[in-house]
Amino acid sequence: MSTVHIRQSTYHYQVLRPIIFEMLGSAEGPTIDVGTRVLIKPNFLAPAAPDKAVTTHPMIVKAAAEFALEKGARVQISDSPAMGSFSKLLKKGGYEEMLKGLDVTVAPFEKTMAVDVGEPFGSIDIAKDAMEADVVINLAKLKTHTQMMLTLGVKNLFGCIVGLKKPEWHMRTGVDRQMFGRLIVSIFEAVGPAYTIIDGILAMEGQGPGKSGTPRELGLLIGGKNAHAVDHAVCLQVGLNPDTLETQRNARAMGVYDGRVHISGDLNILNDYQFPELGSLTMGPEFLGRFMRKFVIQQPVPDNKTCKLCGECWKYCPAQAISYTDRGITINTDTCIRCYCCIEVCPHAAIQAKKPLAGRMLTWLTKKR
Repeated sequence: MSTVHIRQSTYHYQVLRPIIFEMLGSAEGPTIDVGTRVLIKPNFLAPAAPDKAVTTHPMIVKAAAEFALEKGARVQISDSPAMGSFSKLLKKGGYEEMLKGLDVTVAPFEKTMAVDVGEPFGSIDIAKDAMEADVVINLAKLKTHTQMMLTLGVKNLFGCIVGLKKPEWHMRTGVDRQMFGRLIVSIFEAVGPAYTIIDGILAMEGQGPGKSGTPRELGLLIGGKNAHAVDHAVCLQVGLNPDTLETQRNARAMGVYDGRVHISGDLNILNDYQFPELGSLTMGPEFLGRFMRKFVIQQPVPDNKTCKLCGECWKYCPAQAISYTDRGITINTDTCIRCYCCIEVCPHAAIQAKKPLAGRMLTWLTKKR
């Protein structure tokens, strides 16, 4: 049974720092020795002042970095922001000033490596720095999320998907919220953070996770070795049935979390937390998402001259995106998640992965920049 620590705190460093040190130094805290490569992964969604509750507070990042430095670790702080420049984020978010004088590397994720996260997604490009670190400390933010209800510890690791690959995965999963939840859990398990702390001192409710959300002071830090258990405890804290959260449901279905949690601290359940109205999984207007899925991102394309209508592809497709007539098969680009299972199982090599012309042009232009 995983222990989750719930502690009252404020953004006063003399109050916050000992709590962070207590959590990371607990029996379930990460093992950090001299020379250990520690990656700290905050929520760096976009450039925003700390009082907007959009990103992990800089004091929490500083305290975690100091804990690792005192152990003799080599510390890197990284994320892949969804919008805005990394330098602007560091300055506006208070990180530049807060981390001044600390012997840490602060840089955006850039290089990736292919990681097999299992079915149905297969190989996914994940930030190389995250995969090669000895210890990952996951510093998430307690926020609502109009696509996934809440963005907590497990969802924070989706930030290890770099740059334009992030909206591409949103578009790949299309309208299937359950499948997107499974994707997030798969990425989280691949990265495998050693410890998770959620910044709920100033949380966000309403139409999060960006600036449309409403900051709400809760005065809480929640931490534990098992981020699934941490997210479970946060759901209870804000009065949400954990089974409502797709990441929780998928974690249990995938057998990576048994739903058992031991809480150390006071659980004061809120009955008035404002949750968002769930919207589309795609980033940006729905029409743009449909356009991208149909005309830009790579997709499986059938060759109906070669197809024998054997049925292997549509029987295996986890998104049920394949239909057929006596003339051949068609693939629904709105619901296709680009897992390419159809290509893998087709015994006649009648399906290939191809990027549409607009996608090839965009890739070419991006490389020329």
